[in-house]
Amino acid sequence: MDVPVDLVLRSTRVVTPEGTRAAAVAVAGGTIAAVLPYDSEIPAAARLEDVGDRVVLPGLVDTHVHVNDPGRTEWEGFWTATRAAAAGGITTLLDMPLNSLPPTTTVGHLRVKQDVARPKAHVDVGFWGGALPDNVKDLRPLHDAGVFGFKCFLSPSGVDEFPPLDQDRLATSLAEITGFDGLMIVHAEDPHHLAAAPQKSSGRYADFLASRPRDAENTAIGNLIAQARRLDARVHVLHLSSADALPLIADARREGVRITVETCPHFLTLTAEEVPDGATEFKCCPPIRESANQDALWAGLADGTIDCIVSDHSPSTADLKTPDFSTAWGGISSLQLGLPAVWTEARRRGHSIDDVARWMSTAPAALAGLERKGAIAAGRDADFAVLEPDETFTVDPARLQHRNRVTAYAGRTLYGVVTSTWLRGERVADRGNPAEPSGRLLERNK
Repeated sequence: MDVPVDLVLRSTRVVTPEGTRAAAVAVAGGTIAAVLPYDSEIPAAARLEDVGDRVVLPGLVDTHVHVNDPGRTEWEGFWTATRAAAAGGITTLLDMPLNSLPPTTTVGHLRVKQDVARPKAHVDVGFWGGALPDNVKDLRPLHDAGVFGFKCFLSPSGVDEFPPLDQDRLATSLAEITGFDGLMIVHAEDPHHLAAAPQKSSGRYADFLASRPRDAENTAIGNLIAQARRLDARVHVLHLSSADALPLIADARREGVRITVETCPHFLTLTAEEVPDGATEFKCCPPIRESANQDALWAGLADGTIDCIVSDHSPSTADLKTPDFSTAWGGISSLQLGLPAVWTEARRRGHSIDDVARWMSTAPAALAGLERKGAIAAGRDADFAVLEPDETFTVDPARLQHRNRVTAYAGRTLYGVVTSTWLRGERVADRGNPAEPSGRLLERNK
């Protein structure tokens, strides 16, 4: 039996796979039933939500979020992280396997994480598994239990319970994952290059930048490409910072290597030149680099070498952001701000809102295999972000929803106000104010 249309969301600017156009989006039982002409007759039983000329985008999909719950919930938890996501137009997020205790490295640990997340999720939540030196036997069971892929580090992660893989163990884990055509997502910095770089106890950003050189990324990505080529493995480069690696990635793709790559809002909107000394809210690993490097990252997005933009939301308590870059926790909190930050810079550079939707919704959904997400099209979940693209606001940390309101964007004026966020046809945030939790836990291929 067909489910009757219960909602029509109408706008003069709806971002569809065919482009932005005036449309009426008919929703039935939480699913998009049809994308109709703007002036279509509204079914008698349906509620009409007309948002005028605000832009309706597919709900954003953020595949790189550190929620840290349970175990380090004082850093971030599912309640606060998913509220921030909803306020920022994100309707689906995937949680990284580390910084929580326990990490998501066994099926038992996954179940603990799911039990904690289930009653707290304001948006849909899925999980990455972790690949460690000693858990190869756990990879297939985790895959069968529904994780979306496996994260590994090639250099120290910053937490003792999540050690990195050397090249031999990377090969072993990749071979196992390739056996069931899984996906390995990789923090790609070479530990030997990091060890050889100058390490100073310092509040100067220039000293920190020198401690995380581009060569560390470039070498690690080159090694990853070699392993993926040999094994025909599916690999994904996390949080690309060094634009020098883009030709390596483009060449590998032309050869048929199955490699994708993401970058993050902070690499696209913040530059090393503007980071004040002691301002460790700007610290992340790999680091924010120079403006010329940022220009090259935007070129990589424009030509398709970079697939998607995701947050790498990696918060901590404020006391861990010491004024010494060598000891401060590395991570930038941007769940609620990623869309306006990226849109502000994208519009300045001549990119369209369709580009932003592709980079921040369609492409990350495709990366994770989330076939019901990432597009305003019949048969997809009725997930929407409604944006006032020409309205500006100044970032006030006190108005952010994530737990510890430290942000590198404080005081910046951004374009793009998310006026509402919709999950399966229900409004889950209104002008930054989230509703009660209604998110679901997602599993791969379900």
